[in-house]
Amino acid sequence: MTSSPGLRERKKQKTRWSIQDHALRLFAEQGYDATTVDQIAAAAEVSPSTFFRYFKTKEDVVILDEYDDVIAERFLSAPVELTTIGALRHVIRDVFGNLDPTAKAALNERSMLVLSVPALRARALENLLTTMGMMRDLFQTRDGRPGDDFAAHVLAGAVAGAVLAVSERWLADPAGPEFGDLLDRALAELER
Repeated sequence: MTSSPGLRERKKQKTRWSIQDHALRLFAEQGYDATTVDQIAAAAEVSPSTFFRYFKTKEDVVILDEYDDVIAERFLSAPVELTTIGALRHVIRDVFGNLDPTAKAALNERSMLVLSVPALRARALENLLTTMGMMRDLFQTRDGRPGDDFAAHVLAGAVAGAVLAVSERWLADPAGPEFGDLLDRALAELER
């Protein structure tokens, strides 16, 4: 059983996502390249140094989200009778199937920015590689595999490839199937 974050952590999370919300609004109004960190900080009513405590770069304010942490936490507590990919599918359906309309719109907006800004595409690839490493570690932990397990590494790479393929398909038709549904379908293909 996981505990709820304390007041201090909730305040930090609220500040982080407030900064991101203001950044996305400014990017929509002015364009990504025309928006400065100072403008984002001013809109969020924080100092530029506070911005950099939450996001190392301007790119990170678009790329980073809470999904990796939520997925990791829920993955390790998924029902033990599920396969590794089955557990991941279970978590993906739960996380992305329960997004409210505001969170769905923000995911779409951030994804479209990544598609349209070269610096964001490069940073998104770095983030995907980090996520792949996180998944490898989760697979090893859940399955009791050693830290250098080749199969866990390959499986994490396959999952990262599925995320990339789904993202491309979803961004081509954001009004089509939901991201979580497409990812679940892709993971079902891997599971087969």
